[in-house]
Amino acid sequence: MPKRASVACLVLWAPALDRAEIRGLMSAEERARYERFAEPADRARFATARALVRTAMGRATGVAPDLVRFDRRCRHCGGPHGKPWVPGAAVKFSLSHSGGRVVVALAEHAEPGVDVERIVGRQIARLAPRVLSARELLDLEAVPPRDRPAAYHVYWTRKEAVLKAVGRGLSSSLRGITVSGPDRPAELRHWEAEFGPPAIAMSDLRPGRGYAAALALETPGRIDLTERYLDDPLDAP
Repeated sequence: MPKRASVACLVLWAPALDRAEIRGLMSAEERARYERFAEPADRARFATARALVRTAMGRATGVAPDLVRFDRRCRHCGGPHGKPWVPGAAVKFSLSHSGGRVVVALAEHAEPGVDVERIVGRQIARLAPRVLSARELLDLEAVPPRDRPAAYHVYWTRKEAVLKAVGRGLSSSLRGITVSGPDRPAELRHWEAEFGPPAIAMSDLRPGRGYAAALALETPGRIDLTERYLDDPLDAP
């Protein structure tokens, strides 16, 4: 069998910050959304996320970060609710944030999906049957109780990453997706949907203690992954 080509994917991590230089990159619409957040932590995550993706995509396309324009037309139905993208850019991106972490994944000519979640122990027993497939539920029950929150969030981030890569969001059932267990390398095992199963490559990420994170790339090849940790979102290469 011929060896499948790898696809380079750059993953950038930044801490959630909120200061004038970061807010200065927002569009008027983004500033209005920022102002609607009541909690300082929510404002910091939003401001950092917008600055990180604008800076990264600006560098990738040769456009000043504050001039980067996004489109949300769905690539499946043309509606205004799709995964954000930059018209004319070969580089695609996916963005996520949770707790004090903000992450963006960038890939050329392939759709990435990234998700990070802070690990919390609340409501796992209630949420797991809504999120996990029958096979995954059985595997989770075999995990020691103290380790189940971390295991559950591994499942969740892997599934979310897949849905973000294909641009479907939560319109598709998480239970219809089966991924490998937390003790295995990230892999899409089974897919039930009204559309055909995508070609997906996956990888777990390194968000730091207390978090789970995963990357999915819509490609039949492998992921050539680079993770970088920034002190400031404006330092995106």
